[in-house]
Amino acid sequence: MPARFSSAFSLLLLAAPAAAGDTLLYLEGQGVAGYSSAAAAPVYHSMSAADAMQKSSAGFDLVHKFYGEAGDAGTLAVQARLAWDKDAPNRLEPQLYNAYYRLRTPYGYAWAGHNRAAAGLESYTDTHGALLQTLPMYGYGLDRDWGAGWSRDFDGGNAAASLTTGSGMRLRGAGGWLAGARAAAGVLNSDNYTAGLYLSAGEVPWTAGYTLVDGALRRYSAAGADLTLLWDAWELRADLRGGRMRGMAYIAGLGRLGFNVLPEGGLKLEAQAVYSGMERMEGWIVSAGASYALTPYLTLRAACERDVPMNDRRVTGQVYYYLPI
Repeated sequence: MPARFSSAFSLLLLAAPAAAGDTLLYLEGQGVAGYSSAAAAPVYHSMSAADAMQKSSAGFDLVHKFYGEAGDAGTLAVQARLAWDKDAPNRLEPQLYNAYYRLRTPYGYAWAGHNRAAAGLESYTDTHGALLQTLPMYGYGLDRDWGAGWSRDFDGGNAAASLTTGSGMRLRGAGGWLAGARAAAGVLNSDNYTAGLYLSAGEVPWTAGYTLVDGALRRYSAAGADLTLLWDAWELRADLRGGRMRGMAYIAGLGRLGFNVLPEGGLKLEAQAVYSGMERMEGWIVSAGASYALTPYLTLRAACERDVPMNDRRVTGQVYYYLPI
């Protein structure tokens, strides 16, 4: 991590109160397998072999909340796993997903480490175990990044900003930077909707999961709008962004409709369409998926996807457990 970001992380950790708090620890594991028409063979990943998700893996998710005299003072989150995929660049791949400290201040929450940058659906949608993913897993933006950020909820909305390395899942960047900001109407947890506008700009390397494809820094920009609406048993999510990366203009969009057949997410059906508008690689990726909670700790998922730009049809199955200890 570049010195300016590691210094910010150290300052936040030093600011963490010494008082004890509540700790949540989960064991996480999944088995993933499917079939790809482009490979004409079984595959053991839900996206591409170079992407971080989803692959057969085992790990843990740790969340520790600190408390001070005024109550909630901060949160330490670490989520890591060891993934296996025989087609990946490294068959056994250590994955560090969350690794940040979030400090409560009178002006909102400040964080440093590996967390969500301020852009689009990925800034507030948790997809760490899901088969249907947001735009970063299709090459547009970063699901997680190393750096620092700030967020605050207001009456009827929220705002967030971040300054990160632009290196994504990789711990060590290539000297890049990525600044982002998002403002939204509606707080999802209380209003059942949020609609945001966001901007991102910087100079970033080309990465795919934990692999550095090209270390040369290139200009990156994105301007977009996102929407999440929860209504009765229905869920609607949308994201539209455009800009430039790797010297090419792009426009990308995502729309997802979900229906909860059983309460508490016991059985969910989803359909998703992604438009990939990179120059000379335009096309649609359409998906459908189902998720069934067999027990409170064990979930079965399945998805099928038609990837027009890659001329691929793929089906994927997943067994996922998330067990508190």
